Amino acid sequence: MNVQSDLLTQFHEIIKQQSIYSVYQPIISLQDGNVFGYEALTRGPKESTFHSPLALFQFAEQQGALYILEKLAREKAIQGSILEHSQQLLFINISSQVLYDPQFVPGKTLEVLHQYGLRPSNVVFEITERSSIEDFSLAKRILEHYRKQGYRIAIDDAGAGYSSLQAIAELQPDFIKIDRSLIEHIHTNKVKEYILETFVTFAHKMNISLIAEGIEQPDELMKLTRLGIHYAQGYLLGRPSEEPAEVQESHRMLIWQHRKVQGSVMTWTIGDLATPVMVFDKKALISEVADHLKKNQEAVGVVIVSEDVPVGLMMRDRLFQQLAGQYAFSLFWNRTIDGIMDENPLIVDEFMAVEQVSQMATSRSINHLYDLVIITSNGKMAGTASIRTMLESITNVRMESARVANPLTGLPGNLQINREINKRIMEERRFHVVYADLDYFKWFNDRFGFQRGDQLIQYTADIMQQAIAVCGTPHDFVGHVGGDDFIAISLSSLPEQLCKEMIRRFEQGIEMFYEGEEWEYVWDRSGKKVQSEGVTLSLSLVVCTCESPLSLEKISQTAALLKKKAKAHHGSIYYFQNIG
Repeated sequence: MNVQSDLLTQFHEIIKQQSIYSVYQPIISLQDGNVFGYEALTRGPKESTFHSPLALFQFAEQQGALYILEKLAREKAIQGSILEHSQQLLFINISSQVLYDPQFVPGKTLEVLHQYGLRPSNVVFEITERSSIEDFSLAKRILEHYRKQGYRIAIDDAGAGYSSLQAIAELQPDFIKIDRSLIEHIHTNKVKEYILETFVTFAHKMNISLIAEGIEQPDELMKLTRLGIHYAQGYLLGRPSEEPAEVQESHRMLIWQHRKVQGSVMTWTIGDLATPVMVFDKKALISEVADHLKKNQEAVGVVIVSEDVPVGLMMRDRLFQQLAGQYAFSLFWNRTIDGIMDENPLIVDEFMAVEQVSQMATSRSINHLYDLVIITSNGKMAGTASIRTMLESITNVRMESARVANPLTGLPGNLQINREINKRIMEERRFHVVYADLDYFKWFNDRFGFQRGDQLIQYTADIMQQAIAVCGTPHDFVGHVGGDDFIAISLSSLPEQLCKEMIRRFEQGIEMFYEGEEWEYVWDRSGKKVQSEGVTLSLSLVVCTCESPLSLEKISQTAALLKKKAKAHHGSIYYFQNIG
């Protein structure tokens, strides 16, 4: 028996015995650090030539058996699903050419979902391009059929070629997965960063969520989080497994810190706007819900739950429209509410940004535009928010941010800095203030120009935030005093380690601003010639023990004295003092 014949026999046996299985790689939300969903990845038998999915699917394609294999793979993905609650999503790969296969019969996936207790709203079809899409009009019709059932669509490998960009334009997916080639070393590659910024702007306008693939370094994760990417996937966050993922606390810290230090962007979460709402079990009678809404005229709707997990929404107007027909009362009155509720309401986690939820809500069809948004906490019912409440909060936050944030870095300015320090003083808990100042910045600005000077200011803002993310806590704060002066307020148990990390990151990247030039002397602000290799970072660390009364003035005076001491030293350094 030749090799090809042997492979064919092995392949047919795998299909016959259904001996493939799925592993699941977590997709992490960059809003809250929680598991947003899983991508199902197919594996062949462990000791087989076809254990690798690449070998398995390539062989199936050569044999004209791709549809059969992908159908089995979808069934196995659903059968082995490790979704932990109804808000998580299962990403299932479908190659573009399978869409045109005559055997690709709509409805088959739905049967398997029902068998294993899942809904179309849990599933995202991820279109992979083993071959490019040839007939976009046909693909759009097929995918629209699935969208109407509640499935969502993702385009894989965006940025890997022209065809994926064309697929985005034609198919208008719900998710775009950004190829690893654009993610690798993005924290050191400005061109990649600018491309990603364009993706973020585009996705914002089109109400598409972005998923960055192939993340392997913490610095990549930090940069992507700061750029506004919605979700992340990669070995750093979790390898493919048959068990649910546990997000490392250090990675969750990086994500949380991003949410705390942003000054000009939306920092309110939808959970801040949650208001109580009446809930009914999905098996409650329609008559019970109608009676409640008649007695409570201010209630615009109710949420339908199953064991405190929201599964549907019943808006007042829609219910009474249903009951308005000639025989509607007798037909519906004693039936359960799950028969007529909206099974696919907008359900979001409490930590999702208000602005992002607003985009999702306003992109709904006109019939559902003013429906309540359901808010969950750890998958359980937490409350609802209305469109009006969200839009009002966005307006208020933007006005406040525009008024007090630094326009260059977007970090909070002096008003917010003073509020934050006073709040910490009132709490009477130990905290630390790090005051950062660039040495010889005027010399740098004069020599390299104000544009490069602005870039150095932004770089300093970045390293401050990155160091806080690595060594700080979720409740820490970074502000921009003005010019080349910054401040960090931290609850870290190792404040000196935080300062060392700031200096390490600054020194690691400052050389790239010099464009390969060298010198022995620089000039300080008074025009005095000083021997130095370039810009350095001086840090004043004020450790506030809160054992005795403290004031903003006392902290400021101490930081100024430490700053003077640091500036007298050549090179990047920090000095610290305990007060209070």
